[in-house]
Amino acid sequence: MKTLSKILAVLLLINIYALFSAQSLSAQQGPEFVSFRVFYDELSPYGFWVNYPNYNYVWIPNVDAHFTPYSTAGQWVMTEYGWTWVSSYSWGWAAFHYGRWDYDDYYGWFWIPDNEWGPSWVVWRKAHGYYGWAPLRPGMNSNMNFGSKYDDNIHWNFVQYSDFGKSNIGTYVVDNSTYNNLIRSSSVINNTYNDNRRNVSYISGPSLRQVQRTSGREMGRVAITDYNRPGQVFENNRLQLYRPLIEKNTGMNKRLEPSKITDLLYVKSPQERVDFYQRGAITPKDELRNKKQIRPLEAERINQQHQNQFLYITRLNKYKIRRIRSIQEIEFRSQEKQLLQPMNLHNKNNVAPPVNAQKRSKTTGERRQQEPDKQRERRNK
Repeated sequence: MKTLSKILAVLLLINIYALFSAQSLSAQQGPEFVSFRVFYDELSPYGFWVNYPNYNYVWIPNVDAHFTPYSTAGQWVMTEYGWTWVSSYSWGWAAFHYGRWDYDDYYGWFWIPDNEWGPSWVVWRKAHGYYGWAPLRPGMNSNMNFGSKYDDNIHWNFVQYSDFGKSNIGTYVVDNSTYNNLIRSSSVINNTYNDNRRNVSYISGPSLRQVQRTSGREMGRVAITDYNRPGQVFENNRLQLYRPLIEKNTGMNKRLEPSKITDLLYVKSPQERVDFYQRGAITPKDELRNKKQIRPLEAERINQQHQNQFLYITRLNKYKIRRIRSIQEIEFRSQEKQLLQPMNLHNKNNVAPPVNAQKRSKTTGERRQQEPDKQRERRNK
């Protein structure tokens, strides 16, 4: 009995040692990285990967002309990192927390991927009674001066103090006709947060205390945790977000490329991409839903699209069948007419004529006219 107890104790010590050794080895190796290809694979169903001049591969989302990053279908919430963008798009975990956005006069907004995560990548301003923000362009970070490069109106979003922090914030953005005055009278908000885990600084935006004072509303901090797959879930004042460490797409290894690359010549303008509007998107949040995550309508949209395609194909097939039947009927009637034509000429009662009906017998007068003169003279005598 004592021997068995000793054996069990030794086995227990071995298991404990193996467990601590694995944890120590994992700590020495550091956190695991995810391949840069995750962007190419996960975002392909929702847009076009193209080779854009000066930027290499960029992503153009399937959205309409009214889309604006960090404005359409989403809201701002305060987390430990500062103001964090919670998107209502299923691809928002990537395009609003990694990389940068830029604008093309024909193609609209497009996204340039990068491996660095952040709560958002925007620059902030405040004017009298308004908060404003604009997407950071490629190559810009929190250590640069944002003054002169961000005075163009199309990149800015301004909302009144009382509206900041509401769901679907894009519906509260003021008309851009007032942006010139707002930008000239505004000042840069340069509050930052240092993320020691990722060794990066974020522009955190206005302080929570200032927003509560200017808006007249109480706002709490939202806890942010890691999500185990691409996507995000926001409910019960908690944000679960997929935010892995991404490997850089540079170095000695061969540079990764999207599996499907679309030629820019085949990409339509946002006005012409209406049919793809909000593909992969989820409905904007509603204040009455108390900040609960709204699930995507993607399945419903795809189902409706398939139904429309089925109806179109069904109607097309019916038209083709009617067309074929009408052609066959015309051909059959033509052949029938050709077959019945001799019968109708010689027999109105549709009785089959004799085989030699077309060879009509000659009359006595006709035979006499064809007789030779000698036979006619002999017969007359």
